[in-house]
Amino acid sequence: MHRREILKLGLLAVPVCYGFNSDLNFVADTKTDCQVINAGVGGNNTSDLLSRIEQDCLRHKPKLTILMIGTNDMNSVKYLPIDQYEANLNTLIKKIKDKGSKLLLMSILPVYEPDLLTRHPASFYEPEGVGGRRKQLNGVVQKAARKHRIHFLDLGHRFSAIGKIGTDKDSLLQNMANSNKRDGIHPTATGYRFIGLAVYDYIVDHNLPKTQIVCFGDSITKGDGTLDRDSYPAYLQQLLKQSTL
Repeated sequence: MHRREILKLGLLAVPVCYGFNSDLNFVADTKTDCQVINAGVGGNNTSDLLSRIEQDCLRHKPKLTILMIGTNDMNSVKYLPIDQYEANLNTLIKKIKDKGSKLLLMSILPVYEPDLLTRHPASFYEPEGVGGRRKQLNGVVQKAARKHRIHFLDLGHRFSAIGKIGTDKDSLLQNMANSNKRDGIHPTATGYRFIGLAVYDYIVDHNLPKTQIVCFGDSITKGDGTLDRDSYPAYLQQLLKQSTL
């Protein structure tokens, strides 16, 4: 089935083919072999991922691991200095590669600063500012992808270019107009669909594994924590199922 035909079906209406149980195990459906685990946990930084990588990622023996992490590393509550972030990220990548998994690394998303700064003091980001710090982290992500010769998807660029980050209702990030809250960090349902489609296209275009996929990260990976509603792993799974029909 062509990708445009998949979109015409309406992603929200597509039934789930695989999910996970309370222990994050792959759960099979006899009709298809697509498998995705949503291993996102809200509030996590790279140190948190290192502490749970064996339990929530590696023990599942993923054929493909999709990794996006760094938003909490740059903010005030779970902040890590850039050198520690880089060391942690390189360790995560090495552990995943050593288990034989393919790895797709993604840049972190832009934020809407006026909303972000309702929860984090502006002085915390000095002297480089919010945008400057995000640029530093994404530079580390790209450097790590080159160093380890792994796949890299610049998701942040896509959101910055066409995500309408701001106060409009059609922004791909949650705000007062579309979610009735000043968020400025987390995607909307449409934003999660956008991520799911971008990841799916990358997987198809680069012939990456379409089964036993672990999506590993923080709340932006977690979404609503499901595989049938508003998370990028859910939309990715739905697209993978349709591609096998």
